[in-house]
Amino acid sequence: MLYSSGTTGRPKGVLRPLPASAPAEMLPIYRFLAGMWRFAEGLNYLSPAPLYHAAPHIGVNLTIRHGGTAIIMERFDPERALALVERHRVTHAQYVPTMLSRMLKLPEIARHRYDLSSLKVAIHAAAPCPVQVKQAMIEWWGPIILEYYGMTEGIGLTVCDTAEWLAHKGTVGRPVFGELHILDAEMNPCRTGEIGQVWFKLGSPFSYFNDPQRTREVLSADGTMGTAGDVGYVDEDGYLYLTDRSSFMIISGGVNIYPQEAEDLLISHPKVADAAVFGVPNEDLGEEVKAVVQLVSEIDPGPEIEAELIACCGQHLARHKVPRSVDFVPQLPRSPTGKLYKRILRDRYWQGHTTRIL
Repeated sequence: MLYSSGTTGRPKGVLRPLPASAPAEMLPIYRFLAGMWRFAEGLNYLSPAPLYHAAPHIGVNLTIRHGGTAIIMERFDPERALALVERHRVTHAQYVPTMLSRMLKLPEIARHRYDLSSLKVAIHAAAPCPVQVKQAMIEWWGPIILEYYGMTEGIGLTVCDTAEWLAHKGTVGRPVFGELHILDAEMNPCRTGEIGQVWFKLGSPFSYFNDPQRTREVLSADGTMGTAGDVGYVDEDGYLYLTDRSSFMIISGGVNIYPQEAEDLLISHPKVADAAVFGVPNEDLGEEVKAVVQLVSEIDPGPEIEAELIACCGQHLARHKVPRSVDFVPQLPRSPTGKLYKRILRDRYWQGHTTRIL
């Protein structure tokens, strides 16, 4: 039984009915993923994330089934990850966007020190990837990057390869498993291009272990659809774009603000190692936009870099989306799989408030 990552609360055990197939047989979903990830006999797979998470667990499982070699990092280090590709002639690897960003921010000499020509497929998932980061990765590694969007709950899956992404920049792909629906707060279908909550019609049932209340929260009233709480829209070609998680939406002066745009800009800044954007108390507006930033090692925090980052956001975003202030921390809290524990950061600013309606 796999557990959710816990980015929006305590990790939840995902309980599914036992499959009808014999234990020695590959599950249909694994067979599908092996084809999607282009696994082949004798591959060399680099796993830079912990094996208790669904994606690395499945990747290593499938590598063994294909008679391949799994190279497992005990912790991610950007330059060591490149060195392992060269040393073991890695053909397949799976990352999260933070890992891609940190490899891109290595010194130029380190980025080009290693022979990466053995790489055939570089998979990434777990969070939306900033457009600037993915574009830079494609320019560096070529058209080998494959993205997918899914959940530990297994309620739906979207996929896009490099060519599809270049034609629909920012997408996380088209659905290949589960029937995708974008719904408003009243559970009505949204129009093409209109932002709403992402739902999938359940292909198989699930429940959270010993947690019926949380199970009810993620299922539609009739139990036919499930959601991970993500927000996004679908374009005219059926490609899904994620804009944020509904739980991190900021309401400032009655205006809904999804902070992912500002986060993507900040993470792409050359002086920023990591960033989080969320709402903090404002007596007049209810909430205001706050950025918490981890700078690269050679940059010191201070008013000048704060002003530079705010100005950078102001050049690309509407005024109400720009962070009003930036706080600096030595390290942002992330899970070993690279997911940001934004809730931990945000809760520090809301201590002493019994409600977020001020």
